[in-house]
Amino acid sequence: MNAHYTTHDDVAVITLNNPPVNGLSLAVRQGVAQSLAQANADPGIVAIIITGAGKAFSGGADIREFGTPKAIQEPNLLSLIQAIEHSAKPVVAAIHSVAMGGGLELALGCHYRIAALGCKVAMPEVKLGLIPGAGGTQRLPRVLGVEAALNMIVSGEAVPSEVLAGVAQQKLFDSLATSQQSLLEEAITLAREKASVRPLPLVRLLPCQHPKGDAYFQFARNMVGAMSKHYPAPLKCVDAVEFATQKKFEEGMALEREIFLNLMLTPECRALRHVFMAERAASKIADVPEDTPRRAISQVAVIGAGTMGGGISMNFLNAGIPVTILETQQQALDRGLATIRKNYEAQVAKGKLKQDKYEQRMALLKPTLNYADIKDADLVIEAVFEEMGVKEIVFRKLDEVMKPGAILASNTSTLDLNKIASFTTRAQDVVGLHFFSPANVMKLLEVVRGEKTAKDVLATVMAMAKTIKKTAVVSGVCDGFIGNRMIEQYSRQAGFLLEEGCTPAQVDKAIEKFGFAMGPFRMSDLAGNDIGWAIRKRRYVEKPTMRYSKTADLLCELGRFGQKTGAGWYDYKPGKRDALPSQLVVDMIDQYRKQQGISPRKISEEEIVQRLVYALVNEAARILEDGIAAKASDIDMVYLTGYGFPLWRGGPMQYADTVGLFNVMQSMQRFARNPMDDADFWQPAPLLAKLVAEGRTFN
Repeated sequence: MNAHYTTHDDVAVITLNNPPVNGLSLAVRQGVAQSLAQANADPGIVAIIITGAGKAFSGGADIREFGTPKAIQEPNLLSLIQAIEHSAKPVVAAIHSVAMGGGLELALGCHYRIAALGCKVAMPEVKLGLIPGAGGTQRLPRVLGVEAALNMIVSGEAVPSEVLAGVAQQKLFDSLATSQQSLLEEAITLAREKASVRPLPLVRLLPCQHPKGDAYFQFARNMVGAMSKHYPAPLKCVDAVEFATQKKFEEGMALEREIFLNLMLTPECRALRHVFMAERAASKIADVPEDTPRRAISQVAVIGAGTMGGGISMNFLNAGIPVTILETQQQALDRGLATIRKNYEAQVAKGKLKQDKYEQRMALLKPTLNYADIKDADLVIEAVFEEMGVKEIVFRKLDEVMKPGAILASNTSTLDLNKIASFTTRAQDVVGLHFFSPANVMKLLEVVRGEKTAKDVLATVMAMAKTIKKTAVVSGVCDGFIGNRMIEQYSRQAGFLLEEGCTPAQVDKAIEKFGFAMGPFRMSDLAGNDIGWAIRKRRYVEKPTMRYSKTADLLCELGRFGQKTGAGWYDYKPGKRDALPSQLVVDMIDQYRKQQGISPRKISEEEIVQRLVYALVNEAARILEDGIAAKASDIDMVYLTGYGFPLWRGGPMQYADTVGLFNVMQSMQRFARNPMDDADFWQPAPLLAKLVAEGRTFN
């Protein structure tokens, strides 16, 4: 049973026990209902306590039951809360650690609530594209007040129990326990004090109103609407809370449930629920058990103090892990250290980092020009120029100086990790750790698994990724791994669109309107057009039959490398990042068309978006076939956390599922008939064709 029943003399204690966060699974709900009935039937019991085992009161719904019949099977959460309200004996919720979503709704159904200090309380359903569905929008305003409750529900953010206890006239907590250790003892005392109180207090009977009524809710809609234009749930939260102030409780509950069920069917909700599950699934590797031993990471070394090396170092400094950063020239080392200081000082100036924390982090950083100073590091990450000859020099030296068992990692974004590993005598210790720029900000970490990478190395770096707050996704070895292999086809299509009649601004505008954080040409200017130029020089020597637009090469021949040179696909004013359309670039593209005998045509936003996004999808299907990615959801996580794909669309594979794979394939076949495009590329990947034939989806 996932709910344990014990007695403390005349008080029954029902303990939720469903690790890791006591999700309200069917078994838990059944256990609580049975224990509640048992306590009420026992004449020796005067009061009942509900609490949670381990590190949570309850984190809400059990994610393992999402989308299954168990999620709604009786007793569902609504029925269980109703049973608690109807208990003949008082029920006290003893809340600690975490009370979120359905867990908080369960507590609100109890007659009394006592919370431990530091308990995190939240209604996070909005982050899944939903509103609370078991009375949260109707009960929370009654105990916290309309404004405080609406802020919690719309934001989905966790609030400490002591902050909520300080809300004027709050009725959420009857008391705060002095510590988590004393919570149960104090809850038992409270339960005995209330044992004879009748009638039992019910949250549903409390009044709910706002003194400014319509004016307040219109203001709330204006504020929420401006911040959530791609998400329907936040505005629906406002509607539901307003119902609490206008309707009888049962009517408000019915309207809440109607909104909840309607939101479940929206593509945004499906996408956000997919992302929630995909992020957790990404950390699991099929052939690496969760109990695989891990190597200790107490010291880290970073080779290269450039933009990437400095950003990578900051991740570990932020986590309190000492870093030795190595360069070959004092000037480069000084410049790198200055950049790290500048980044931290900017955070201090904005109030995001305290001065003492900044000083603590810098004290963990040791600069050096000597490989001997990194020999004892547990993990060394190479972040030097993206050229195989340079990587070879570094890894041969690391193989020579690093201690046995040290993990040797490369930050390569495209190169063959197996070849890099071959430069050492310890290929089992070599792994790819592809950070994304800026490395101290971007969430994605592509973990590249070589042919000989040891399982304990994988387990170690996946755990390390959580320590430094990254979303890690495992990739096999190929040119560009998952993200950059796909972006090559995206970029090729962007180039073809220029040849056929678009301007860079037109392409960027269309894909940004779709929801990308940045279009392909603004992204290239930010990353540096010379980086793509170097990759193309290598790739298209190796693959001379692959056609691509030469416009990007012409741009680089003009020295327009992007923001760092003040000119790229766009013009940039000194010290500014605003991308200004460049007439010079438009003329350059026009001249190129004339030289190639191309007559420009008008291209719709719909075609721009489909060609760019479906290029990602088709290449991703090939990546799955090749075994480079383990599952489609991993590819979605790469693009959501590393490439600015719109969150509310769930990633390229989820988006393709939403559009319909048959429709995606039909569009690809249409693009294949375009004489200016690449007909071979637009042949649907065999996996895509197979899924369409079988009526299945990627996810």
